[in-house]
Amino acid sequence: MDSPVITLLSDFGLQDEYVGAMKGVILQICPAARLVDISHLIAPQQVRSAAFLLYAAHGYFPAGTIHLAVVDPGVGTDRRAVVVKAGGCFFVGPDNGLFSLILKGKTHWEARSLENEHLRPNPVSSTFHGRDIFAPAAAHLAAGVAFEKFGALCGLTPTPWGEPAFAKESVEGEVIHIDRFGNAITNVEIALLEKWAPAHCWTARTRGVSVVLAKTYARVTPGEPLALAGSSGFIEIAVNRGNAAAKLGLRPGLPVKFRLLNPSG
Repeated sequence: MDSPVITLLSDFGLQDEYVGAMKGVILQICPAARLVDISHLIAPQQVRSAAFLLYAAHGYFPAGTIHLAVVDPGVGTDRRAVVVKAGGCFFVGPDNGLFSLILKGKTHWEARSLENEHLRPNPVSSTFHGRDIFAPAAAHLAAGVAFEKFGALCGLTPTPWGEPAFAKESVEGEVIHIDRFGNAITNVEIALLEKWAPAHCWTARTRGVSVVLAKTYARVTPGEPLALAGSSGFIEIAVNRGNAAAKLGLRPGLPVKFRLLNPSG
């Protein structure tokens, strides 16, 4: 595309120079790039939260978009730096699970390790690969460097977290993200539950509190908790006109159990 789109997602915040430095690197290499911020306010080192936000946003961008994602607790270690081609777009970042939701269920994708030293500065900081490895890779890709030039084909490391677990008339998941409103997004999709029974046949339980599954926040009175499918299709625990994370003490990693109350629907 004439003005390639590069999205940026990180846990760098807005207080320091990190995001601006990455954008500067990109624009030096590819001045025509259009830069779009998805988020830079992810809680530090929350890779799974970043994976969710990337998944939730990426499908709204045009084909050929390059998604640059940097939430990288293993920066400076031997964790692999990668560029992934999938679904007509590219994803650049550390191989630590960031792209797990993007690739879930996909059979046609390729990953290459970012090992071409001609496509990065020298020296490379051991603490800021976003600026020195990932931003240059995204920019060179946008400027027309072929995918094959970045490095050898590689696999991706298995994700360090589990998937929803199935038991008789129940599904066990966990919280993966807390949004600005205090809604606790889980790793369980409404489509998964509805394979067994309609949404209204389920309850969600976490930290000793059971809530009904509903279609809208207004299904319960203000201040009361409930569960519902968010705009991304994942079920979230919420409070009507309130903050579920604060009210219920929710945080990423907490288990959530979905129980089928009416198997016959």
